[in-house]
Parts: sequence; C-alpha cells; structure tokens
Amino acid sequence: MTVATTTNKQNLPWKVRFFTSLLSALIDASRRSNDTINRRLLNFLDRKVSPHSANGVSSSDVSVDPTRNLWFRLFVPSSATSAAAASLPVIIYFHGGGFGFMSPASIPYDAVCRMFCSSLSAIVVSVNYRLAPEHRFPSQYDDGFDVLKFLDQNGAVLRDSADVTRCFLAGDSAGGNLAHHVAVRFAREKLRVVNVIGLISIQPFFGGEERTESEIRLKRVPVVSMDRTDWFWKMFLPVGSNRDHEAVNVCGPNAVDISDVDYPNTLCVWVDWTRYKIGKGSIMSG
Repeated sequence: MTVATTTNKQNLPWKVRFFTSLLSALIDASRRSNDTINRRLLNFLDRKVSPHSANGVSSSDVSVDPTRNLWFRLFVPSSATSAAAASLPVIIYFHGGGFGFMSPASIPYDAVCRMFCSSLSAIVVSVNYRLAPEHRFPSQYDDGFDVLKFLDQNGAVLRDSADVTRCFLAGDSAGGNLAHHVAVRFAREKLRVVNVIGLISIQPFFGGEERTESEIRLKRVPVVSMDRTDWFWKMFLPVGSNRDHEAVNVCGPNAVDISDVDYPNTLCVWVDWTRYKIGKGSIMSG
C-alpha cells in the first residue's frame, strides 16, 4: 500500500491541530535540557478532577502502596449495582504522557476512562504509576504488575460484579508500551485469580536506534516529533542506555524473547501520521 506523503497539517481537522499544538507547547515548556521536568509548572497546567459520579459511572481512588504513591482510579458503571448485572470484564488502563506526564486524575484521562466504562460496560482500573525522570525504568513496569498482584489478592476492591478472569490490559502511547511489558511479565509469572485475556494497544510508544522512514519524514509533527520522543526515552531509560534498550525496541538486538510465553490476543490501534505503525507486526506477532 502506498504511503501518503502529505503532512499532518493537511490531514487533521483544525481542532485536532490546535489541541496537539497546545499539548506540544505544554511539553516543551515543562521539559528541561538536563532531562528533568518542571513539575511546578506542569502541575499548574495539568488540570485534574476528583473522583465523582457522572454519565452513569461512579469513580473512586484506591491506594495500593502509599510509600510510592501507587494507586488507581476505579470506574464502575451504574448498572453494576443492579441485581441483574452480569459479571463485568475489567480493563486495566495505563495513561500516556511519555512516562513523565499526566495521571489518572488528569481531565482527559478521567474522561476517556469514564467513556470506556460506560460504552463498554466494563470496570476500568486506571493506574497511577511513578513518573520519570524521578523514577526511571523499570519503575513503571513494576508498578503496573504490582497493581495486577494487588487485584489478585484484593478482589473485593472491584465489587462482586467484576470478573477478574476476564481482564484486559490497555494503554495509549507510553501506556501502550507499559501495557505490553506488563503483559509479558504476566504471561511469565501468572497469578492466582486474575487472568489477562487481551491487550488493547493504542498507538504504543516504541522505537529504536535505526530511524524509520516515517520518523524522518514527520520529524516536526506536534507532540511526537523526533526531538521530543528522543527526549522522552533519554529521561526514562537508565543513564547511558540507547534506543535499542529492551524497553524501547521490542524487535531489536536486546529485545526480550516472548516466543515461549502465552502472550494475550492483541488489538493494536494507530493513526497513519505517527511513527507507531511499525508496532503492529511486532506486537501482534506475540
């Protein structure tokens, strides 16, 4: 199939262009040249919302480990309180943000998880994992898997309507990367009750030292320009690592071999103006 060479400015609606330009400005204003983030500025700009009931969904925050600020926002559809409600699948969601931005309380992620809960009739667990660069690899992956272990040992937290034998891992961008690596860890270690049967990977954030054609062609796109993504990797990875690290390049020379694990069925979602179209084959092949 021929790849269009038009720029995203020509392809995207003006509202999307405006939002992505605004998000790019937020990222650039918050990131520093020494690979740190201006948290005071970011916290001021990243508007957050408290748990509440709206649009047929109630939410609450559940603490997993207060010593590392590990918690999740639980979204439950109103139908789950009725006697006729069947057992509902559980979606464990990991937000995007380059491993260093956003949280489940950020307005966009509260809204999208509420929408998933309502439209899919599912219980949603939105994970607040530790952020880079204060906490580098593998902190985020540890937090993600520890939430699974917490759910395995504390099933009552999700209410009687949750069917933890039908869990789906999901995430966008960096959250899609995180969901992939948590899925690999789950497939190897397994749990007592919780069972992951699927992965929903939304524009997962992967990469490598070798530049792809789309990276070069779209190196100045909003949000995920080559300069920004390189900066995200640098502040997330262990000092001295490059983009062929196992966390980044899942098909590269240092990739973890998953040929012997029971990797869950995967739905990979992308739009064609990002670099992440290269992720479909590698993730689906598991």
